[in-house]
Amino acid sequence: MDIEQYMQQLGRDARAASRLIARADSNAKNRALHAIAAAIRREGEALVAANREDVAAARAAGLEEALLDRLTLSAKGVAAMAEGVEQVAGLPDPVGEITDLRFRPSGIQVGRMRVPLGVIGIIYEARPNVTADAAALCLKSGNASILRGGSEAIRCNRAIAALVHEGLASAGLPAHAVQVVSTTDRAAVGHLIRLREFVDVIVPRGGKGLVARLLAEARVPMIQHLDGNCHVYIDDAADPAKALPIVENAKTQRYGTCNTAESLLLARSVAARLLPPIAASLTQKGVEIRGCPESVAIVGDASVATEEDYACEFLAPIISVKVVAGLAEAIEHINRYGSHHTDAIVTENYGAAMRFLREVDSASVMVNASTRFADGFEYGLGAEIGISTDKIHARGPVGLEGLTSQKWIVLGNGEVRA
Repeated sequence: MDIEQYMQQLGRDARAASRLIARADSNAKNRALHAIAAAIRREGEALVAANREDVAAARAAGLEEALLDRLTLSAKGVAAMAEGVEQVAGLPDPVGEITDLRFRPSGIQVGRMRVPLGVIGIIYEARPNVTADAAALCLKSGNASILRGGSEAIRCNRAIAALVHEGLASAGLPAHAVQVVSTTDRAAVGHLIRLREFVDVIVPRGGKGLVARLLAEARVPMIQHLDGNCHVYIDDAADPAKALPIVENAKTQRYGTCNTAESLLLARSVAARLLPPIAASLTQKGVEIRGCPESVAIVGDASVATEEDYACEFLAPIISVKVVAGLAEAIEHINRYGSHHTDAIVTENYGAAMRFLREVDSASVMVNASTRFADGFEYGLGAEIGISTDKIHARGPVGLEGLTSQKWIVLGNGEVRA
């Protein structure tokens, strides 16, 4: 296979399909989505079996535990995948929505119409559910997509792709509206991120190494985040009954996700009282604590954190801990060391909560809730194409609206400019 020619053909086919899918009506898109969800449920056992082969091969190849966790697809995961596709079908179709219409003194009406981006390339590691999520979101938002999953998930991704094509065919939509790169050759990624003629935006979903490579090499614009160093700050006015379960859930529900808390900050006035039970809970679950000298003095078996620890996305049962003077120092620490992904405050003080929301420079900022909620499914987007820490176009979990743009429209009645 000539990889360059193959990727060029995928691009041409996607561009042609994008023009057809952009004008498809909502009913056709929803029929396809419901058919895809039904097929996923019908073939659930086959998908789990294909995934089992992928996991076995990945484990034999020495894939790290965090990626194995992302790769694994259970029966529950299959059900959630189908439900996510159905949720996307139930969401309002953003394509063609006209907003902000207003008359100008000249007599013309000026407004904006929401339109698809065109062709979206998604590059992702592990996570076979991304194949279904990305296909559903791109389809509903009127975009064609080229999906390049990791080689470690190739069997399951191909099986899901076949079900997506079945759903597209049942609704009379073009098969090339969703294409899965069939080769595991890494050169395919390099070609995809340079297909400016055919691809309008790239969405990387993977580790820091993948995103860093794409940032350095891509010629196509990207919607991306580099890493997820998320914080939980326990304020002076925190409710202890909320603080412990929030920290425990944010850190230990899953270790390999970008919305997992990697850093814990505590106000000095409550550290001696709240840190011991929090530390005991985390230690019981096998979490290593790396803290500032003040926190190490409170938690005897913690190790001293380095400067790098405070800026690190561990993706492992490790957490950095720092005692701070109060809200201002917590905000300064988060904005300095964080990755602008997701950060949370635990407090009963309304003013402190509002200041935290305003001043923490992150894509998702939370009050009295686990950082694990930073997710398109949890936000009611049905699913997400990824999470963006950029400030232009889309920020945070990217759903249907984030996969569209707006163009200006003018409605006239024969007016000419004087």
